[in-house]
Amino acid sequence: MRRASPPLLGIDLSSSSVKVVELVPGQKAGIRLQRYAIESIERGAIADGNVENPDQVAEALARALRRMGTRTREAALALPSSAVITKRIALPAGLDEEDYELQVESEASQYIPFAIEEVNLDFQILGPAAGGDDEVEVLLAASRKEKVEDRVAVAEMCGLRPVVMDIDAYAARSALDHAAAFLPNNGQGLVLAVFDIGSSATHLSIVLNGQTIFEREQAFGGMQLTQDLVRLYGLTVEEAEIKKKTGELPENFRTDVLQPFLEQGAIDVTRALQFFFTSTPYTRVDRIFLAGGSSVVPGLVEAIAERTQVQTEILSPFQGMEIAETIREKQLRVDAPALLTACGLAMRRFDA
Repeated sequence: MRRASPPLLGIDLSSSSVKVVELVPGQKAGIRLQRYAIESIERGAIADGNVENPDQVAEALARALRRMGTRTREAALALPSSAVITKRIALPAGLDEEDYELQVESEASQYIPFAIEEVNLDFQILGPAAGGDDEVEVLLAASRKEKVEDRVAVAEMCGLRPVVMDIDAYAARSALDHAAAFLPNNGQGLVLAVFDIGSSATHLSIVLNGQTIFEREQAFGGMQLTQDLVRLYGLTVEEAEIKKKTGELPENFRTDVLQPFLEQGAIDVTRALQFFFTSTPYTRVDRIFLAGGSSVVPGLVEAIAERTQVQTEILSPFQGMEIAETIREKQLRVDAPALLTACGLAMRRFDA
C-alpha cells in the first residue's frame, strides 16, 4: 500500500445499508473527504453478519458507486467481529516474516475450532511482550474463508479490487483515534465510551489512551423504533423507515413512540456503563460518543446525557478533515455517525 498511497474506497456492509467513503490527501488538512454514499439494502440480504443475498448487496453497492461518480477501484472491506477469532500471543523476537508465518499458523491451530485450511489467517506484530525483550506480542486473526470470499465476491461483482479485509471494530477504532486527537491533550487520560447504535444492536467500546479496555454488545437499535411505528400506525417497514427520516408522523408520535424509545436507550446506556464499572477497576467515564445510523434520533443525546450525567455528543469521524465542495455539510452532519467504519477503512490508504 506504500506505492504513492493509491486511492482506496472504504466499504461497510451492514444489515441495513451499504456505506462507501473515499478519502484523498487534503491541501490544508492531511485528509479530505472527497465522496461518500449510503444505500439501503433489502431486509435479510445481510443477516447476522452473513451475506445471504450477494446480488442484492452488489446492486446496492453499485448504486452507491454510481451516485459517488468515483473511478477508484481498489477497496477496503471489513468482517464483523463475530466472524473473526482474534488472539494475542507471545512469539520469539527477531524472526523473519516467513518464520513468523509458520509460528502463527502453528499457534493458531490451538485456538481455531476448525481445520486451518478452511480459514484465512493473518497476524500483526504489536511490539515487545510484557515478558521481556526476547519476545514480541503478536495479534492473530482468523476467519472462515467463505466469510471473506462472500464480501470479496460482492466487491468484484461491482468491478472493484479488494486489497484490504479488516475487522469492523478495528476500522471503527481507527476513525475514533482520529477524532480523539482533537480532544484536549489529544484525548490522553480520558476514558471515552463509544456507543455505536445500529439497526438491531449497539456495540460499546471504552477506550483509554488509545487502548480498548472494555467491549460489550447489547440488543438496542433503531429497528425497535421502526417496529413501534409499524405496530402503532399500520405502516410497512419501508414506509416507517421513510417517515422516520422525513418526520411525517402523527402528532402523538413524540409522546407515544419517541419518548419511550429515548428512555429505553438512555436506560440501556446507563446499564452498560454500570456493568463496566462493576466488572473493571474503573469508576468513571469522561465522555460519551454516539455513533451509528440510529445515533441521530432527535433527543437521544440529551436523554443519555441527562440520565448518565456525562458529557454526550455525536461522533463525526471527519473532524479536522477538509470536505469537498460537492458534499452538503448539513446532510453530512446527519450521515457522518453512520460512516465510522467506512471512514476507518478508507483511512487505510494513509497508513504508514
